[in-house]
Formats: sequence, C-alpha cells, structure tokens
Amino acid sequence: MATAKNSPLSSSRFGLLRTVDEAFDLMLKAIHQARHSVRLEMYIYTASQIGERFLKALVEACERGVHVRVLVDAWGSMPLPDEFWDPLRAAGGLFRWFNPIRFDRYGIRNHRKLLVCDDRIAFVGGFNIAAEYEGDGVTRGWHDLGLRIQGPTAHELALSFETLFELADFHHKRFARLRKAKLRNVISTADGQILLSGPGRGKSFLKQALLNDISKARKIKIISAYFLPPRPIWRALARAARCGAKVQIILAGKSDVPLSHIAGRRFYQSLLNSGIEIYEYQPQVLHAKMFVLDNVVYAGSANLDQRSLYINYELMLRLPNPKLAAEARAVFHEDLNHSQKVDPATWKKSRTFCNKLKENWAFFILARVDPFIARRQSRNLR
Repeated sequence: MATAKNSPLSSSRFGLLRTVDEAFDLMLKAIHQARHSVRLEMYIYTASQIGERFLKALVEACERGVHVRVLVDAWGSMPLPDEFWDPLRAAGGLFRWFNPIRFDRYGIRNHRKLLVCDDRIAFVGGFNIAAEYEGDGVTRGWHDLGLRIQGPTAHELALSFETLFELADFHHKRFARLRKAKLRNVISTADGQILLSGPGRGKSFLKQALLNDISKARKIKIISAYFLPPRPIWRALARAARCGAKVQIILAGKSDVPLSHIAGRRFYQSLLNSGIEIYEYQPQVLHAKMFVLDNVVYAGSANLDQRSLYINYELMLRLPNPKLAAEARAVFHEDLNHSQKVDPATWKKSRTFCNKLKENWAFFILARVDPFIARRQSRNLR
C-alpha cells in the first residue's frame, strides 16, 4: 500500500486494488467491521451470489445499529427488482434508486462506484457488484482496478455521497435548488483532489485537470475500458508524444459494449501516427480506468469518453503521490504482459472502407447523438 508523504495534513493512505476479488473481499470486510455508518453507491447491482453477499453484510450491519444508506442507479440496475432491498429496509437501512426511469431524462445516469465505512475507509473504482466482475481479470472475470482510501479523504467522499443521495429522486424544483446549492466540481484535500462530473455543471474540471497534467507529463500511461476522448484530449496526447513524451494506452481487446469498442478504434491511426503506443487487453473484458501522468494518479469511475466527461455523474481522485504512481506503473506493466500491441503498419493495411464506415457510424452515435440527447434532457434538471 502506498502512503502519502507524512505531514500533519496528509494522513490519508491509498492502496491500489489490482483485482475485483481483492476489492470485494476488502469491501465486505469493511462493512462487517463498520460500527457507525455504511454508504454504498453503485451503477450496476445484480441479484447474483455476490449481490446477495453484500446485501447480507449490509443487513447485518443494520442489525448492529450501523446507519446504512444505499444508492443504486435505476438504469444501470434496471433488471434488479425493488423488492430485493426489502430485507435492508426491514432492518432499518435506507435505499434509493438514482433517477427513477422516465423517458425525458433516462440518459442522465450516476456511473459512480463508492463505498464508505465509518467515514474513515473508502473504496472507489470501476467495478460494479455483479457476477461477471468476480475473478482476477486474467483467468476469469472482468479486469478492473480500484483504490482503497483510509483517512480524511474518506470523509469527503462520504459528504459527496450524501449530496447525491439527497438528489436521487430528481424532483425537479427541489433537485434544481439543491444542485445549485450543493454540487461541487472539485473537492480539494491535503492529498489531492476529488474531481466530480455531471450534467449541467459547465466546463469539465476532470477534462481540464487531465489536459493540464498531460501537457507537463513525460511518461503517460492510460488504461481505459471505453475510449472516445473529446478533441482536446486526443490532440493533447498526440502533441505530448510528438514532443518526446512516452505515451502508452491500454484499451479493450474484448468489450461488453461493442459499439464503444468500434468507435474507439476510429482514433487509432492518428494516435499511432503521433508515436503513441496502443495495446489491447486480451484475456478478459477490460473495464478498468486508471491514468498515470508522471507522479499523478487518477483512479475512480470515469473512462476517457465523452459520456464520462460531460454527461454521467462520475467520481475520480487525482493524487500527486510518487509511491502510489510507482505502484500504478507496476500494475500497468503487468497489464502490458496480457495485452497485444497494435502495430502501426499492420493497422494501416487493415483499414478497409467497411471498417472505417462502421467506426464513423459508431462515433456519430456515441459522440454526437448521445450527447445531443443528454443535453436536451439535462434541461429538465434546471
């Protein structure tokens, strides 16, 4: 586990979670040990064996007198019946669906994944609570990454949860009033920043932070399950590579969203021409999100795509921490061993008219149509 530099104000500790099995084990342990409060926030939660294990742990926490709150996105977890949560409610826990599905706002989603116990231990990452995530990401289960936080930063994450928990029902007048009063884009801590994104927040502070760090970095390592960067991001990456920075990107060789996989490949040729190394992860579906820009680590729920940067509610930690960055680079290089490098010459020869047509159509749907619909729907939140 990497630790921030010792100082009276920098007391949070951070450790990378390299597999979903490791993350789930530590998360369940934290819930079992909680004595005051548990806050759980998920995009996808399924009535699977692992879902039942978490539910049981949450109910047992309630029975110990722990205050338990659970927030689950209504779209991401659409197959999950509401009665699944009856045992939690009966034990005294609170459950809410985030943005109950309506036609005029279905595209506004909470993509965050967060667990906070006793305001002192927190977990963020890309993993949802579903059976397909379980495993080591190599021999079985999707490959995902996360971060365990111990210290004051966990308290700030708990406050962030409370804000969205209050806004979950999307009652328009109340929602608009609370959004203006409470939503923040950046929460500064002694160890770095908590970067939040969501619809109607103006410019993306996550995008701005990335652009600033990319412009200064000499070693750029990115893992992103879905890759559809806005123009400023991919141009900044290309510029960095042309100016001598070593830029390596691991993307999905296998994806649970084929349309996103196709659209992302539209960028390959221009990035390869700039000297960027692109790899595709092979053993399992890639669902991880982690960016290492010199000694700055980004970890959380956001992908390098337009939905994460402009539409979804997302949560990323930006941590200038050399020890954590070294650990993250080690994880990145482990993933390189399971990835296939995209050869520029071979890739260029493989570009057929049909391939380009599919990539352009996929890009149009995800980068033009989806944001257009989301912008229209976000007007209902004001």
